[in-house]
Amino acid sequence: MYKIMIVEDDAKIASLLENYIRRYGYDTFRVQDFDQVLADFEQWSPDLVLLDVNLPMFDGFYWCRQIRAISTCPILFVSARDSKMDQVMALEHGADDYIPKPFDSDIVIAKIRSQLRRAYGSYATKTQERTVSYDGLVLYPERLELTWQGKTVELGRKEAQLLETLLQRPMRVVSRDRLLEKLWDEQFVDDNTLNVYVTRVRKKLKELGYEGAIETVRGAGYRFKGGEEA
Repeated sequence: MYKIMIVEDDAKIASLLENYIRRYGYDTFRVQDFDQVLADFEQWSPDLVLLDVNLPMFDGFYWCRQIRAISTCPILFVSARDSKMDQVMALEHGADDYIPKPFDSDIVIAKIRSQLRRAYGSYATKTQERTVSYDGLVLYPERLELTWQGKTVELGRKEAQLLETLLQRPMRVVSRDRLLEKLWDEQFVDDNTLNVYVTRVRKKLKELGYEGAIETVRGAGYRFKGGEEA
């Protein structure tokens, strides 16, 4: 069952979309906290996002950029802002389509179906899965899995992004600023948050029996230097 994420602050419109979409057999998730849209996206991993432009805190263009930085899932704007410039901006920020309000529910469903077919169904482009490897470790960023010597652990999305960034520059120091920018873009996060994710990744590596791989370079950042069997 495909999962549709609805980012709409008008409760009446969000409810209308949710009820209509569910009638066609899709699962739905409505965002309630509009400063945590990306966190909800990462937790729920939807197959498609319906996104309004006018939102509290940050607008839909901002959240479209954040989602697009970590995912290629279809994003459809549904907005009362129907100017040509708004539609151009949506597409420029990574959206796949733009539906002006007031909308016809049948049109919304047709566009959802079309995008799902293009992304996952009969029209989907068959591409080779992306991997990042070093010293026998193989990271599957799209699966959120890490393997070594026949063993596999699952990763969170941020953990996979952190490890991918380090694995792409083995034996070289990656600055804390670079990692913060890569993982959280323009969002402000507490500096200790990065430490937490490094600790999590080290724990996942330890589960594989691959220890001591991530070195802290005081005052500079982190370096992936390979590990030793436990």
